[in-house]
Amino acid sequence: MPKAYVYTRHGGPETEALTEVDRPVPGPGQLLIAVRAAGVNPIDWKLRSGYRRPGEDERTFPAGIGSEAAGVVVETGEGVTGFGPGDEVFGNTVDGGYAEFALLPVTVAAHKPAALSFTDAATLPVAAATAYDGVHQLALPAGATLLVTGAGGGVGAAAAQIAHALGIRVVGVASEPKKDFVESLGAVHVPSGPDLATRVRAAVPGGVDGVFDLVGGDTLTEAAGLLADPARLITAAASPDTVAALGGARVARARTAAVLDAVADLVVRGVLNPYVTETVPLDRAGEALRAVENGHTRGKIVIEVTSA
Repeated sequence: MPKAYVYTRHGGPETEALTEVDRPVPGPGQLLIAVRAAGVNPIDWKLRSGYRRPGEDERTFPAGIGSEAAGVVVETGEGVTGFGPGDEVFGNTVDGGYAEFALLPVTVAAHKPAALSFTDAATLPVAAATAYDGVHQLALPAGATLLVTGAGGGVGAAAAQIAHALGIRVVGVASEPKKDFVESLGAVHVPSGPDLATRVRAAVPGGVDGVFDLVGGDTLTEAAGLLADPARLITAAASPDTVAALGGARVARARTAAVLDAVADLVVRGVLNPYVTETVPLDRAGEALRAVENGHTRGKIVIEVTSA
């Protein structure tokens, strides 16, 4: 039987386990893939802890972990066109990507370009796509200044690069140990922590024109106060009510194959570096998730899988 890394109930790391599972069967509009790589994201541990996306049903256990994966199509469900067995693809998962086999909805799956590795492709459906959606939602003109909080993480690093490529000046907020990494993205580094607004004003006396928040909390509140137009504030880290009270909005996710194609093209053209800083095998998936949960990573961690 194939293996998958799952959680058996809502809670902490103690609920996780690598176990044998039945091979998934693709339903209508789904692809079954033999997983080659799976990206690790904060949403993975948040869902395990009990967070539910708006409109999402209660999970059934054991539940899979992992929101993005890349691999080879093994089987297609009813009504699927444009994909077939043997195709190399990547996309969002139905119920977990830390596994030897996973299901992808065809609506958020894309063909992997030959020049794109499975490892890099597995980082794109969540982090890079969120960054792409957010930067285009803000629609800042070339020459504008964008503040990105949490710039050292997967979404932040992608947002900084995408904005920089559009001619937007980027100010990246991250911890002091991530200074060199943030600057390698083409951004001006500002250390995170209390009194953030004072440090940002010192770094960019002309002010900022937009904020892409990936941290929430006090950081979001301070960043919002830097804007003349609060409508130029978006977040992927706070609730709709919280950001609306500040005059901003949540990142509006497109969740389409077209966005996946677009971010893959950016990687192939050398505009976007996914910055995979660590890879681990499936039997060390828990270590990868701990690193992301503890907030000490920079760039992306990917689980590389050898399918059964």
